[in-house]
Amino acid sequence: MKTMGRRSLVLILLAAGFFFGLGFFLRDLVLHGGFWAVQSFNGHLNGTGVAASGRVLDRGGAVLAQTKDGKRVYSPDLATRCAMLHAVGDTDGFISTSVQYNFRSELSGYSLVMGLATPTGKASGNDVTLTLDAGLCRLAREKFAGRNGLAAVCNYRTGELLCMVSTPDFDPQNPPKDLDTNKAYSGAYLNKVLSSTFTPGSVFKVVTAAAAIENITDLDSRVWNCNGSVVINGNRITDIGAYGTLHFKDALAKSSNVAFGQIAVELGSKLPAEADRMGFNRSFSLDGIPAAESVYDVKSASADQLAWSGVGQYTDMANPFHMLVLMDAAANGGTPVMPYLVKSVTSPAGLPLRVGAGETGPELIQPSTAERLKGYLRYNVTSQYGESLFPGLAVCAKTGTAEVGGGKAPNCWMMGFSSNEETPLAFVVMVENSSEGSVASAGRIASSLMTAAAKLAG
Repeated sequence: MKTMGRRSLVLILLAAGFFFGLGFFLRDLVLHGGFWAVQSFNGHLNGTGVAASGRVLDRGGAVLAQTKDGKRVYSPDLATRCAMLHAVGDTDGFISTSVQYNFRSELSGYSLVMGLATPTGKASGNDVTLTLDAGLCRLAREKFAGRNGLAAVCNYRTGELLCMVSTPDFDPQNPPKDLDTNKAYSGAYLNKVLSSTFTPGSVFKVVTAAAAIENITDLDSRVWNCNGSVVINGNRITDIGAYGTLHFKDALAKSSNVAFGQIAVELGSKLPAEADRMGFNRSFSLDGIPAAESVYDVKSASADQLAWSGVGQYTDMANPFHMLVLMDAAANGGTPVMPYLVKSVTSPAGLPLRVGAGETGPELIQPSTAERLKGYLRYNVTSQYGESLFPGLAVCAKTGTAEVGGGKAPNCWMMGFSSNEETPLAFVVMVENSSEGSVASAGRIASSLMTAAAKLAG
């Protein structure tokens, strides 16, 4: 009897293990079956390396990628193929932040009932329509004129991402044979908007300004004297010139390191607290695709290092997508409408399977602070950059020139947004190693993009 009891217990345990395993398998089949089906080792199902038979389209319906005769083909226009590369992706799936990689289950048309095929045995790929405008992306790439950098534009009311371009790029239809060995293509697999971080330079002064608004009660009546440099903790914080006596709004507009270095030291621990609030040291995502974290860490910084961090140098690192979200937040009273990339997914029969929408993100800036910050950023444009850069758009913006060392020219940034209700657009542009200055390089690209995007928003 004891032997029978032990055998029964063993059988019960084996049965329990079997049903537990079966339940776990069925759960994963429901949740992840589509991704199992479209792994690269199943590429034989449609003759491609990414097993994606459906089409990718831009917001206007232009076909960016599709499968024909068992092969993945892209737009017939070379400039479009290159401009949309990092958003659409490559056939081999090396661009891991792309739509073809992250939405391969949706593109394949996979379902639990029919798998990857329709009852007729034909591929059942869905259409994935993006919020991006191919023409706007082409324009961005054209304006970079062979320089490396990035650009992104979104509608901060709806969350639609209208432009996302990263250079260098390549033709996904005909990848160059020296893609992996030619230094000109270094970083070509990387979507810099999402996956990279860069020294922010003076665009970080937006964060320092927000902290100052909230913690320095007499901010607008205070003055700082800029003779071109100031010594803090035995080290010299320098400006490109002597600006003289500066009130806060002019210190921000002229981007005075002398003034903002002193402000950073005065703020002390309140500055990293504000940086954390505004999204540093955490990751944001675009339709589930994670972006790199912006980093602000001054735990062991000396006073002079804290000063340099407050002007966007020291060890500060900023992710461009985060900077876009931050401008989105500033335009929306402190709380962003999170950008999204996929406008819709529709079946071959035209049935809507998914409709994209912008969701409210976390509050990054106190509403009263956002309102004052908007005024300061607007003053930057009217007093320094020039209204002619963004005619009729009432743009609020900040430039940044980030020193990168190694004898290289600085990276030049501009980020901002239109305060016009008719053109609710936010942008970020960065040109790598530019000797032209931020307004002349990043500003001109931003100007072209905002002017063109305003026609889409209108």
